[in-house]
Amino acid sequence: MTSELLVYIDGEYYPKSQAKISVYDHGFLYGDGVFEGIRAYNGLVFKLKEHVDRLYRSAHAITLKIPLSKEEMAQAVIETLRKNKMKDSYIRLIVSRGIGDLGLDPRKCPKASIIIITDTISIRAGNAAETGVTAMFSWVRRNPVDATTHEIKSLNYLNSILAKIEANANGVDEAICLESNGVIAEGVGENIFIVKEGELLTPPTSTGALAGITAQVVTELCKRLGLKLTTADLTPFMVFTADEAFFTGTAMEVIPIREVNKRVIGEGKPGPITKKLVAEFHKEIAKSTNGTKI
Repeated sequence: MTSELLVYIDGEYYPKSQAKISVYDHGFLYGDGVFEGIRAYNGLVFKLKEHVDRLYRSAHAITLKIPLSKEEMAQAVIETLRKNKMKDSYIRLIVSRGIGDLGLDPRKCPKASIIIITDTISIRAGNAAETGVTAMFSWVRRNPVDATTHEIKSLNYLNSILAKIEANANGVDEAICLESNGVIAEGVGENIFIVKEGELLTPPTSTGALAGITAQVVTELCKRLGLKLTTADLTPFMVFTADEAFFTGTAMEVIPIREVNKRVIGEGKPGPITKKLVAEFHKEIAKSTNGTKI
């Protein structure tokens, strides 16, 4: 009989079937909290420091005090992986406001709660890296920067879920979300890049998109490979007429886009620059200097 995975909750470990939180937790009641999705590959946690740093930035933005130091948080992630004997894993690191009452007031939550789940994830078709994914522009606009902005990786992902529901209903793999002014923000959980005449372009995060860890890796790879990358507002027309397009994200990694709103992108298959970046990304995650050992 296979033993259950263990889940870290506030310093203790519980079998998956017994890992529970209070129904009075404000993360459950109101989506009041922050999270990170992190990858471990072959015994290395990829970009752990960067993910932990972003978690604490998100927490600061919502005045959520995390009861562990960054170093203690990183060690808790590594220890959870060790206890589960996992060298390859998708890690969900969650900090909720904690237990309070049925009111909104966060002052009623005396201590934040920390949860670490180490498991696996599958959010794409098995051959997506070779064939590319299909996408559509959603009617669901991204929350603006003066609202529940996606610059904060919060537990409130209803904005993304609504767009994903629309993608599912229309039989495509992913949705692309627009800002209120009609320019492109990001996918439901990924950053987006296009290639036009050898130049890469990606939307700015200052309009409300999340500053992606994988997107930053791709940015660094472009510099190393001598590829020109420009941050600029992108319109649907620019995507429709791009030579190549791809998503980046921790769960999805680097995935080509072959079609958007029934318009074929380029030749309808991964282009040479996308394929080069996919190959270089996989080399990057194999380097021990870029990971924290389990």
